[in-house]
Amino acid sequence: MAQTRLHVELLRYTPRPEEVVAMGAKLCYSPSNIDDLKQGIESKDQAGFVDKLVTMGHMSPVEHVSFTFGVEGISRACSHQIVRHRVASYSQQSQRYVGEQTEKHQGKVFDYVVPPSVAAAGKSAWFEEKMKIIQGWYDELNAALGNRGEKSQEDARFILPNAAETKIIITMNARELLHFFRVRCCNRAQWEIRDMADEMLRKVKEAAPKLFKEAGPGCLKGKCPEGKMTCGKTEEVREKFKNM
Repeated sequence: MAQTRLHVELLRYTPRPEEVVAMGAKLCYSPSNIDDLKQGIESKDQAGFVDKLVTMGHMSPVEHVSFTFGVEGISRACSHQIVRHRVASYSQQSQRYVGEQTEKHQGKVFDYVVPPSVAAAGKSAWFEEKMKIIQGWYDELNAALGNRGEKSQEDARFILPNAAETKIIITMNARELLHFFRVRCCNRAQWEIRDMADEMLRKVKEAAPKLFKEAGPGCLKGKCPEGKMTCGKTEEVREKFKNM
C-alpha cells in the first residue's frame, strides 16, 4: 500500500512572538524610543497584554510574527485549497521534477491519500486497484514521452489523480493563521484541510498560547457565521477546542 498519513511539523517561528506583538502594539501609543520600548517589554511578562490585544481585535501588530510549517501526507486536492489563502508563502514538491515511476516505489504505486468515505463505503480495495492502474498509465506515458526526447515527467503528471500525495512548506503570519483557523477548523471545511488546520493549531498553541488562546472556528465565540449552512454542533465544537 502507498497510503499516507498526515504529518504536520512546526519548523520555525518568530522567536518570543508575544514580545514582538507587544512591541508593535505599544509603539503605536508610546513616546518612547525603540531601545527603551524594547527593554521595557523584555523586562515584563507580556502574556496579559497580548491576551487583551487579541480580545480587543487590534490585529495589525499580530502580523509581525510568522510561523513556518512542514506538511506531508496530504493530497493534491487539499493543497489546491491551501493556496487559496493568499497572505502566505508556499513551497510545494514538484511533480515535474520529482517523478512517480514504479521503480521509485520499488514496485508499489505512488503515494496517495484515501478519503475516509471510501473505506466507509467498503471501496478501499477498489480504490487501491485504481491507483495501481493509474501508476501503470503513468509509467507507460512517461516512457513514451521519454523515448521522444520530451520532458517526460512534465507531461506524464497530467494523468495523476487529485489523490496523489504532496508535501508543502507553509509560512503564514499570525493574523492570517487566525483567519485560516476560523474557516478551516470549521466542521463545514473539507475533512482533509480541517484535519491539517487542527494539527497546525495544536502546534502554534504550544509556541504562542496567548496569541492563539481563542483561535479556532468562527462559532467558538458568538453565533455560527455559517448561517443556514451551520453544522448544528456548536456546543460540541466549543468543547473540542476548549480541550485542545
